[in-house]
Amino acid sequence: MEINKIFNMDVFDFFNKTIHSEMIDLAIVDPPYNISQENWDFFKTEKEYWDFTFQWIDQLISKMKKTGSLYLFNSAYNSAIIVNYLLQKGLIFQNWIVWYKKDGFSVSKKKYVNNQETILFFTMSKEYCFNGEAIRIPYESKARIKHAKTKGILKNGKRWFPNENGKLCPDVWNFASTRHSNKVNGKLIKSLHPTPKPEAMLERMILASSNRDDLVLDLFSGSGITSYVAKKFKRNFIGCENENNYVKMANERLKTLEVK
Repeated sequence: MEINKIFNMDVFDFFNKTIHSEMIDLAIVDPPYNISQENWDFFKTEKEYWDFTFQWIDQLISKMKKTGSLYLFNSAYNSAIIVNYLLQKGLIFQNWIVWYKKDGFSVSKKKYVNNQETILFFTMSKEYCFNGEAIRIPYESKARIKHAKTKGILKNGKRWFPNENGKLCPDVWNFASTRHSNKVNGKLIKSLHPTPKPEAMLERMILASSNRDDLVLDLFSGSGITSYVAKKFKRNFIGCENENNYVKMANERLKTLEVK
């Protein structure tokens, strides 16, 4: 089996011909949402979408190690259905992560404006990798933390001192979308892929839920950012993407990354 490569294949051919059972340590999946954003995200009916989704999920589960972890992007509505399906399959729910994007899909005057996406964090069992210390984030109250460094803060009869690496990571993540992060002179620049995920967000997932030399699955690779970050942090990776142009773009970018 060839790893450290993104394959230009249909997802089901990829599962059947490329990956062995119980070999994936961490899967990061950014699948179609059924919002008709591109041809690959268009389904004739909702039933067709769910038949497709449950089929690839079943294939994925068979490829995961018993100690493996799964991060799955989707809309809140779809995620609510997927949570129930994964629980029925015996996976263990860990977190419903809210990605606060600061820019939504569309403006609406008949409901609240969508300003977030969902990331489901599941594990295959109760034994799994989670490096919480590797993903601490800065404290928000700088003045209070500055005071606490010298004198501490009294909590439950004990004096608490802040961790120099910041606080433990919560389940609400503040990352601006890639399209807003890459503005030039204040103007949005159209990206080669319509839904790229922020590199810093993928770093958090990979550092938290894998170790060096683990195998990361980049399913529905798109721009290949998951594979890129996996390589950057000395993880092995294997990806699958059906659109040839995206695969070429991703593999070319991977060639530019030198890991020492």
